Amino acid sequence: MARNQKDYYYDLAQKEGYRSRASYKLKQIQEHSNIINRGDTIVDLGAAPGGWLQVAKEISGGRILGVDLQKIDEIPRVTTLRGDMTADSTIEKILEFAGKGGVDVVLCDAAPNLTGNWALDHARGIELNRAAFECAKKILKPKGTFVVKVFQGDMFKDFFDDVKGEFVHVRAYSPQASRSTSAEIYVIAKKFLTAPIRKGQEYAVEITETGASGDGIAYIDNFIVFVREAFVGDIVRIKIKDVKPNFAFAEVSEKLEALPSNPRYDNPIQKRSQIPMSADFEKEAHPPLKARRDNYKPADSEDEKDSEE
Repeated sequence: MARNQKDYYYDLAQKEGYRSRASYKLKQIQEHSNIINRGDTIVDLGAAPGGWLQVAKEISGGRILGVDLQKIDEIPRVTTLRGDMTADSTIEKILEFAGKGGVDVVLCDAAPNLTGNWALDHARGIELNRAAFECAKKILKPKGTFVVKVFQGDMFKDFFDDVKGEFVHVRAYSPQASRSTSAEIYVIAKKFLTAPIRKGQEYAVEITETGASGDGIAYIDNFIVFVREAFVGDIVRIKIKDVKPNFAFAEVSEKLEALPSNPRYDNPIQKRSQIPMSADFEKEAHPPLKARRDNYKPADSEDEKDSEE
């Protein structure tokens, strides 16, 4: 379906005064995952023409900033910034806007210019997703939320796993307002981690305390790690199994005679986390990826925001 073809959500957007049918995707994401709280400070990357900004303002009522290379027409009580999300100058302006309170939610419904070549469009989309991801990591406050539109394809899982390494809860979701033939899906990531460690890393540590449940306790850069079946005085190599905002859980991989000369950086042995695909990805993404690939066509419309929507 061409993106300028009128459909239910297009008509509804026209009737209710939204700038894009994509507004209903954010409404449905909010209903499904409760990503925005009242009073949240929100940054929308690739925000033109402003449909998500309108909805974000309605839900939050807080400070809202839209960033795009294109000019965004004025929206009452919403701040806009014309700039490149990858530029340090843009990051500085976003942080200045957010102030000491920081950014609660980063949204990105942006899409690259589509060519009709599946592999090329997917690669360009992932490149844009990673740019938004890197920006989000620089501006989000601890425990913040990141939502980004991704085109499914061969590189999706690596990107999904990388996001999962930086947040406590990550899932993939396809709102009903997405067209049935669209390859898009939304990655919803909650509780941004600012801990110095990540799931899957390995460290050499000494157990210095015992927790209330009997687990051993080690410290990595003053960050608490609970280690199963370890005791005070043990020197062990551990693998991080789960990371929370204020502590982590680990299991013993090997008992050691002594700590390495540089236990933090000589060892960790960092590997890509082999996280299984979210069950929500298979359950909620529709239709199957092959059908989307077979039906893939570049969209053409006056509205860049509705690209492949």
